Amino acid sequence: MILNTVFLEGFSETFEKCFIRDDRYKLLISGIGVTVKVALLAAAMGLVIGFLIALCNLSKKKPLNLLGKVYTDVIRGTPSVTQLMIIYFVVFATVNWEKWIIAAIAFSINSGAYVSEIIRAGILSIDKGQTEAGRSLGLSKSQTMMSIIVPQAVKNIFPAMCNEFITLIKETAIVGYVGLVDIQKAGDFIKSATYEAFMPLIATAIIYFVIIKVLTIFLGLVEKKLRKSDQR
Repeated sequence: MILNTVFLEGFSETFEKCFIRDDRYKLLISGIGVTVKVALLAAAMGLVIGFLIALCNLSKKKPLNLLGKVYTDVIRGTPSVTQLMIIYFVVFATVNWEKWIIAAIAFSINSGAYVSEIIRAGILSIDKGQTEAGRSLGLSKSQTMMSIIVPQAVKNIFPAMCNEFITLIKETAIVGYVGLVDIQKAGDFIKSATYEAFMPLIATAIIYFVIIKVLTIFLGLVEKKLRKSDQR
Protein backbone atom coordinates (compact mmCIF):
# COMPACT_ATOMS: atom_id res chain seq x y z
CA MET A 1 0.00 0.00 0.00
CA ILE A 2 2.85 2.36 0.91
CA LEU A 3 4.67 1.47 -2.31
CA ASN A 4 1.55 2.24 -4.35
CA THR A 5 1.19 5.59 -2.61
CA VAL A 6 4.83 6.46 -3.25
CA PHE A 7 4.50 5.40 -6.91
CA LEU A 8 1.37 7.48 -7.42
CA GLU A 9 2.95 10.50 -5.78
CA GLY A 10 6.05 10.13 -7.93
CA PHE A 11 3.98 9.68 -11.07
CA SER A 12 1.82 12.68 -10.24
CA GLU A 13 4.85 14.84 -9.54
CA THR A 14 6.58 13.82 -12.79
CA PHE A 15 3.38 14.37 -14.78
CA GLU A 16 2.96 17.84 -13.29
CA LYS A 17 6.61 18.63 -13.96
CA CYS A 18 6.49 17.47 -17.60
CA PHE A 19 3.12 18.76 -18.75
CA ILE A 20 1.47 21.14 -16.29
CA ARG A 21 4.35 23.27 -15.06
CA ASP A 22 5.06 26.24 -17.33
CA ASP A 23 2.14 25.07 -19.52
CA ARG A 24 4.38 22.57 -21.27
CA TYR A 25 1.36 20.65 -22.54
CA LYS A 26 0.79 23.55 -24.93
CA LEU A 27 3.99 22.56 -26.75
CA LEU A 28 2.44 19.19 -27.58
CA ILE A 29 -0.86 20.74 -28.67
CA SER A 30 0.98 23.16 -30.93
CA GLY A 31 3.10 20.26 -32.23
CA ILE A 32 -0.02 18.34 -33.20
CA GLY A 33 -1.14 21.29 -35.30
CA VAL A 34 2.22 21.47 -37.07
CA THR A 35 2.26 17.73 -37.78
CA VAL A 36 -1.28 17.74 -39.18
CA LYS A 37 -0.66 20.83 -41.36
CA VAL A 38 2.54 19.44 -42.84
CA ALA A 39 1.06 15.98 -43.44
CA LEU A 40 -2.16 17.22 -45.08
CA LEU A 41 -0.44 19.66 -47.44
CA ALA A 42 2.27 17.12 -48.28
CA ALA A 43 -0.36 14.44 -49.00
CA ALA A 44 -2.34 16.75 -51.31
CA MET A 45 0.71 17.90 -53.26
CA GLY A 46 2.20 14.40 -53.23
CA LEU A 47 -0.95 13.03 -54.83
CA VAL A 48 -0.71 15.54 -57.70
CA ILE A 49 3.02 14.90 -58.17
CA GLY A 50 2.52 11.15 -57.96
CA PHE A 51 -0.22 11.20 -60.60
CA LEU A 52 1.90 13.24 -63.02
CA ILE A 53 4.96 11.04 -62.48
CA ALA A 54 2.83 7.91 -62.94
CA LEU A 55 1.67 9.25 -66.31
CA CYS A 56 5.31 9.91 -67.22
CA ASN A 57 6.26 6.34 -66.27
CA LEU A 58 3.41 5.00 -68.39
CA SER A 59 4.16 7.29 -71.32
CA LYS A 60 5.57 5.88 -74.53
CA LYS A 61 7.51 9.10 -75.07
CA LYS A 62 11.09 8.40 -74.04
CA PRO A 63 11.87 11.83 -72.49
CA LEU A 64 8.81 11.69 -70.23
CA ASN A 65 9.40 8.05 -69.38
CA LEU A 66 13.04 8.76 -68.53
CA LEU A 67 12.04 11.75 -66.39
CA GLY A 68 9.60 9.62 -64.42
CA LYS A 69 12.08 6.80 -63.85
CA VAL A 70 14.93 9.09 -62.82
CA TYR A 71 12.68 10.99 -60.40
CA THR A 72 11.38 7.79 -58.84
CA ASP A 73 14.82 6.19 -58.55
CA VAL A 74 16.49 9.25 -57.02
CA ILE A 75 13.76 10.00 -54.49
CA ARG A 76 13.25 6.40 -53.41
CA GLY A 77 17.01 5.85 -53.25
CA THR A 78 17.83 8.69 -50.84
CA PRO A 79 16.81 9.26 -47.19
CA SER A 80 13.84 11.55 -46.59
CA VAL A 81 15.78 13.51 -43.95
CA THR A 82 18.48 14.29 -46.51
CA GLN A 83 15.85 15.43 -49.00
CA LEU A 84 14.23 17.63 -46.35
CA MET A 85 17.52 19.34 -45.54
CA ILE A 86 18.40 19.85 -49.22
CA ILE A 87 15.00 21.40 -49.93
CA TYR A 88 15.12 23.63 -46.85
CA PHE A 89 18.79 24.66 -46.66
CA VAL A 90 19.64 24.67 -50.39
CA VAL A 91 16.64 24.94 -52.71
CA PHE A 92 14.55 27.30 -50.55
CA ALA A 93 17.43 28.88 -48.62
CA THR A 94 16.68 32.37 -49.93
CA VAL A 95 12.88 32.04 -50.03
CA ASN A 96 11.01 33.73 -47.21
CA TRP A 97 8.27 31.14 -46.77
CA GLU A 98 6.97 29.61 -43.57
CA LYS A 99 8.97 26.59 -42.45
CA TRP A 100 6.02 24.22 -42.41
CA ILE A 101 5.19 24.98 -46.05
CA ILE A 102 8.75 24.25 -47.17
CA ALA A 103 8.74 21.06 -45.10
CA ALA A 104 5.44 20.02 -46.70
CA ILE A 105 6.93 20.58 -50.17
CA ALA A 106 9.90 18.36 -49.26
CA PHE A 107 7.64 15.59 -48.00
CA SER A 108 5.35 15.90 -51.03
CA ILE A 109 8.31 15.38 -53.34
CA ASN A 110 9.26 12.29 -51.35
CA SER A 111 5.72 10.95 -51.13
CA GLY A 112 5.12 11.64 -54.82
CA ALA A 113 7.65 9.00 -55.82
CA TYR A 114 5.86 6.30 -53.82
CA VAL A 115 2.41 7.49 -54.81
CA SER A 116 3.43 7.37 -58.48
CA GLU A 117 4.26 3.67 -58.19
CA ILE A 118 0.96 2.98 -56.43
CA ILE A 119 -0.99 4.83 -59.14
CA ARG A 120 1.00 3.21 -61.94
CA ALA A 121 0.28 -0.26 -60.54
CA GLY A 122 -3.39 0.65 -60.13
CA ILE A 123 -3.72 1.82 -63.73
CA LEU A 124 -1.94 -1.28 -65.04
CA SER A 125 -4.31 -3.47 -63.01
CA ILE A 126 -7.25 -2.33 -65.14
CA ASP A 127 -7.98 -4.65 -68.04
CA LYS A 128 -6.86 -3.31 -71.42
CA GLY A 129 -10.34 -4.05 -72.72
CA GLN A 130 -11.59 -1.06 -70.73
CA THR A 131 -9.32 1.23 -72.73
CA GLU A 132 -10.37 -0.35 -76.01
CA ALA A 133 -14.04 0.02 -75.05
CA GLY A 134 -13.55 3.71 -74.30
CA ARG A 135 -11.76 4.35 -77.57
CA SER A 136 -14.46 2.47 -79.49
CA LEU A 137 -17.02 4.87 -78.01
CA GLY A 138 -15.17 7.77 -79.58
CA LEU A 139 -13.32 8.95 -76.48
CA SER A 140 -9.81 10.28 -76.81
CA LYS A 141 -6.91 8.64 -74.99
CA SER A 142 -6.96 11.26 -72.22
CA GLN A 143 -10.75 11.12 -71.91
CA THR A 144 -10.62 7.34 -71.63
CA MET A 145 -7.96 7.58 -68.95
CA MET A 146 -9.78 10.17 -66.85
CA SER A 147 -13.34 8.90 -67.32
CA ILE A 148 -12.89 5.13 -67.32
CA ILE A 149 -9.47 3.97 -66.14
CA VAL A 150 -8.68 6.36 -63.28
CA PRO A 151 -12.04 5.97 -61.42
CA GLN A 152 -11.60 2.20 -61.40
CA ALA A 153 -7.95 2.43 -60.43
CA VAL A 154 -8.75 4.72 -57.49
CA LYS A 155 -10.82 2.00 -55.83
CA ASN A 156 -8.03 -0.54 -56.33
CA ILE A 157 -5.27 1.66 -54.92
CA PHE A 158 -7.23 3.26 -52.06
CA PRO A 159 -5.88 0.92 -49.32
CA ALA A 160 -2.29 1.44 -50.48
CA MET A 161 -2.81 5.20 -50.61
CA CYS A 162 -4.14 5.13 -47.05
CA ASN A 163 -1.01 3.29 -45.91
CA GLU A 164 1.16 5.86 -47.67
CA PHE A 165 -0.64 8.72 -45.89
CA ILE A 166 -0.19 7.02 -42.52
CA THR A 167 3.50 6.49 -43.26
CA LEU A 168 3.77 10.15 -44.26
CA ILE A 169 2.41 11.29 -40.90
CA LYS A 170 5.05 9.26 -39.07
CA GLU A 171 7.81 10.48 -41.36
CA THR A 172 7.04 14.11 -40.49
CA ALA A 173 8.66 13.43 -37.11
CA ILE A 174 11.96 14.56 -38.67
CA VAL A 175 10.85 18.17 -39.28
CA GLY A 176 12.72 19.16 -36.15
CA TYR A 177 15.86 19.10 -38.29
CA VAL A 178 14.72 22.37 -39.88
CA GLY A 179 13.55 24.02 -36.67
CA LEU A 180 9.87 23.10 -36.72
CA VAL A 181 8.32 22.17 -33.38
CA ASP A 182 6.11 19.21 -34.22
CA ILE A 183 4.96 16.47 -31.83
CA GLN A 184 8.36 14.80 -31.66
CA LYS A 185 10.29 18.04 -31.21
CA ALA A 186 7.86 19.22 -28.53
CA GLY A 187 8.54 16.00 -26.62
CA ASP A 188 12.28 16.58 -27.00
CA PHE A 189 11.95 20.12 -25.60
CA ILE A 190 10.04 18.84 -22.58
CA LYS A 191 12.64 16.11 -22.07
CA SER A 192 15.48 18.66 -22.18
CA ALA A 193 13.75 21.08 -19.85
CA THR A 194 12.75 18.52 -17.20
CA TYR A 195 15.52 15.92 -17.55
CA GLU A 196 12.71 13.36 -17.69
CA ALA A 197 12.83 11.04 -20.68
CA PHE A 198 10.18 8.40 -20.04
CA MET A 199 7.01 10.46 -19.78
CA PRO A 200 7.61 12.91 -22.68
CA LEU A 201 8.55 10.05 -25.01
CA ILE A 202 5.58 7.93 -23.97
CA ALA A 203 3.27 10.93 -24.41
CA THR A 204 4.70 11.51 -27.90
CA ALA A 205 4.16 7.86 -28.84
CA ILE A 206 0.58 7.90 -27.51
CA ILE A 207 -0.29 11.05 -29.46
CA TYR A 208 1.01 9.58 -32.72
CA PHE A 209 -0.82 6.31 -32.01
CA VAL A 210 -4.14 8.07 -31.35
CA ILE A 211 -3.87 10.24 -34.49
CA ILE A 212 -3.05 7.26 -36.68
CA LYS A 213 -5.70 5.04 -35.05
CA VAL A 214 -8.44 7.65 -35.60
CA LEU A 215 -7.26 8.15 -39.18
CA THR A 216 -7.21 4.39 -39.79
CA ILE A 217 -10.79 4.03 -38.55
CA PHE A 218 -11.96 6.94 -40.70
CA LEU A 219 -10.23 5.66 -43.84
CA GLY A 220 -11.61 2.19 -43.15
CA LEU A 221 -15.14 3.59 -43.17
CA VAL A 222 -14.46 5.36 -46.46
CA GLU A 223 -13.13 2.12 -47.96
CA LYS A 224 -16.28 0.25 -46.86
CA LYS A 225 -18.44 2.83 -48.62
CA LEU A 226 -16.39 2.41 -51.79
CA ARG A 227 -16.88 -1.36 -51.63
CA LYS A 228 -20.64 -0.95 -51.14
CA SER A 229 -20.82 1.27 -54.22
CA ASP A 230 -19.08 -1.49 -56.18
CA GLN A 231 -21.61 -4.08 -55.03
CA ARG A 232 -24.48 -1.89 -56.26
